[in-house]
Amino acid sequence: MFRKFIVICLSIILFALNANAGSDGEIILKKNQPTEIKDCFENLNRATFAFNQALDGVIFKPVAGAYRFLPSPIKNGVGNSLDNLSNLVTIPNNILQGELKKAGVNSGRFIINTTVGILGLIDVAQHLGFPEYEKEDYGQTLATMGVGPGCYLVLPVLGPSTARDATASIANYIGGDPWYNVSVKNDTQYFSDFDYYASKLTSGIDFRAKNYDALENVEKNSIDFYASVKSLYLQDRQQKILNTNKIIETQDDSDWEEIETQ
Repeated sequence: MFRKFIVICLSIILFALNANAGSDGEIILKKNQPTEIKDCFENLNRATFAFNQALDGVIFKPVAGAYRFLPSPIKNGVGNSLDNLSNLVTIPNNILQGELKKAGVNSGRFIINTTVGILGLIDVAQHLGFPEYEKEDYGQTLATMGVGPGCYLVLPVLGPSTARDATASIANYIGGDPWYNVSVKNDTQYFSDFDYYASKLTSGIDFRAKNYDALENVEKNSIDFYASVKSLYLQDRQQKILNTNKIIETQDDSDWEEIETQ
């Protein structure tokens, strides 16, 4: 009950932030340039960013560094399994966006890879000629409905976001993520809280490992690392909302929202 109360309060606060940002014309619709998104809480964001950097240096960077030296089949299998699991959020968002064909394709992907592909470890669907997989989430769905991003936010541990996307991520905890439902929300025989949070932690490590060198280069060559990460994140997010295939320079083609919203 207390957790539900916290979720409701957070939802109200984030919607208010979005509304306030738009009261003077600052809500930016999905097709505006990412550079126009306001950093309304820059001082707080920078403090949170510094905290996240310290946490990364102590935990994520060392673990990701070790993870990179695992055999490629293991890393590929983990990545495939995480992508397969994220279908549980992608498919309902395909439907909400009216992309029924993609919903069907991703449903087929999920069924094939979960069964024949051994819980997604092997991307059998790709070898069968299924189209390239594209992730969707509730933040992207709100964007396609014309909801502006509101202010830029840096969340503790989770990293870059916007008021819209942070609000949308709450959908996962009120029934929008079947994986959360069967592992945390409901007492099932086969899955537990540990399975859910372990998958989230692994997603973070997998993402950090894939972008290890890229982030190191950005930090080394940036006058303002905070501003560089913000720019990369917002551009990447915009491309995913518009379903473009352009890869941002210096960044691996991974999902910056993976940790936060799935």
